[in-house]
Amino acid sequence: MGSSQQAGWCKKPTSPTNARVTLKVVRKTMYTIVLLTITVVTGATGNNRVSATVGNSSVLACPPKSNITMITWKISPRVGGPCTLGYRADQNKTDRTNCSDSMNWKFRPDRNPTLEIQQVGIAHEGNYTCEVVATEGNFHKTYHLTVLVAPPPRLTLYCDDHGNPVCEAAAGKPAAQISWVLESNSTPKEEGHDNGTVTVLSKFTAYSTNVTNTTCIASHPAGNQSKSIACRPSKNSGFILHVSAILCFLSIITFMAVIYYFKLHRKEMDVVVFPSTNRAEWKCRIIQKFMTYKDVNGMITQIYVL
Repeated sequence: MGSSQQAGWCKKPTSPTNARVTLKVVRKTMYTIVLLTITVVTGATGNNRVSATVGNSSVLACPPKSNITMITWKISPRVGGPCTLGYRADQNKTDRTNCSDSMNWKFRPDRNPTLEIQQVGIAHEGNYTCEVVATEGNFHKTYHLTVLVAPPPRLTLYCDDHGNPVCEAAAGKPAAQISWVLESNSTPKEEGHDNGTVTVLSKFTAYSTNVTNTTCIASHPAGNQSKSIACRPSKNSGFILHVSAILCFLSIITFMAVIYYFKLHRKEMDVVVFPSTNRAEWKCRIIQKFMTYKDVNGMITQIYVL
């Protein structure tokens, strides 16, 4: 009896191998929980970028869920204040706040809460968020709407006064991307307008002075364009460059001649220096043609000034 009780109280310790196995199981369980949490959060939220062309319609979908209690579209346009479209299932009622007639439900919101924007304009650009309250939980999805201007930017290619090709993509939304077929070190310049469009200007600067055809390419979401031109270096620019160099050289020669003239005809000054009564101070007197001074010992020295 005593031996059996002793065996019952003395248990075999857990082996290190079993402990490591248990730790691995715990880690895998925690990893699975984290992945499921990320999946749920990702499925409940979203942020997408969409684009629409001016004058067309844009349709934004909302996450379809069963047993919907409430749906709200929150809209923050680039121009103007925010607006909302709402639906409550318990009252079977829709309402809107500060939203224009161009934004409305595409279908019955209790069946499909999709939002439709008719006759899209630049003012419609902004963020659109759909919030859904259902028995499964709360869900929302956000869109960032970019409005494109069609037709594509007006492309112009010409030669400037110095014979350099200049490419201009005017009134693009968004700004066009300009590139050249031949290698160039040009840097595009952008100019924004009040209506949200952007004009891009790029001047072609070739590494070689040979006269060749150059092609400008304007890339834009509404369509790509290209134009070619052959510009010759301006003769007037070369003449002006030579005249400027000659004038610069003559200016330097004239400046040196003036300095030399004044150096030759500079009036020489003589200064007589003699001791005062206490021989601790010196007094100077200006006379003509040479400089003379007398030291304390009575010696007179003359120094000519160049």
